[in-house]
Amino acid sequence: MSDHTHETKQNRFVLSLGLTGIIFLAEVLGGLWTGSLALLADSAHVFMDAFALGLSYLALRAAALPADDRHTYGYHRLQILAALTNGITLLFIAFEILREAWDRWQQPRTIQAGPMLVIAVIGLIVNVIVAFVLHEHDHDDVNTRSAFLHVLGDTLASVGVIGAGVVILFTGWMWLDPLVSALIGVLILVSAGRLLKETVHILSEGMPDGMTASAVAEAMRATPGAREIHDLHVWTVAPGYVALSAHVLLADQALSETADVMTALKRTLREQFGIEHTTIQFECTTCGQGVCLPAMGAPRS
Repeated sequence: MSDHTHETKQNRFVLSLGLTGIIFLAEVLGGLWTGSLALLADSAHVFMDAFALGLSYLALRAAALPADDRHTYGYHRLQILAALTNGITLLFIAFEILREAWDRWQQPRTIQAGPMLVIAVIGLIVNVIVAFVLHEHDHDDVNTRSAFLHVLGDTLASVGVIGAGVVILFTGWMWLDPLVSALIGVLILVSAGRLLKETVHILSEGMPDGMTASAVAEAMRATPGAREIHDLHVWTVAPGYVALSAHVLLADQALSETADVMTALKRTLREQFGIEHTTIQFECTTCGQGVCLPAMGAPRS
């Protein structure tokens, strides 16, 4: 990631955090004023949005720190830990909303639908702006996506609150408020589940989605000069940072040609799989005449 791109991401997070803080204050005060659980539920989600954005911003800053003697990969994994924390907080807030919605369903309360509607519309506008600000980088960065999912969920929740406010305003159906709150809770729960699945996959040294070890090995094996691949390991260090290590058994060839094989392997991995951080060890023996032969015990063609 270039310094310019990294700085742009940080600026987007700062802007998003400021806007989210404003709408949180508006919704929590509005929820207390109008008595709307849906609005309070949405404000709780907005608070978690602010928390997620702040955590993701700090992780992004930490990821820019250089590697050192104790952290040779740098601090990129802090972004994954931030995403994991965001997923856990999403789960917590979802269960709390569902619990309170059940209580409200059993004991409905009077709601001031007009003010509830106005505040929800303001919240929707701000959430759309924040989602737009974060969307550019969410597809290739699980840290940014964790924050984006918080905001996206809150955007959809605002739509639900607005819909409930309109119906309550004209019909007086107070039971819609806990119903919409429950739907918000389920929406957050689904988002949290997907996010946690992805972060745990990365933390457990999983490969990027859409990539398999067999496909990588086959592409490497098809490289001229490479005979067999073993001890292949591919893992995600952080968003956009995929590492690979492998042993490559070389075909019979001049030692001077092995440099070309290495170049071709790295080009294949970069162009086909986006893997640029590689550790490749060649295996061969030499007969002392500048020729590379397969390692002892390996079958010859």
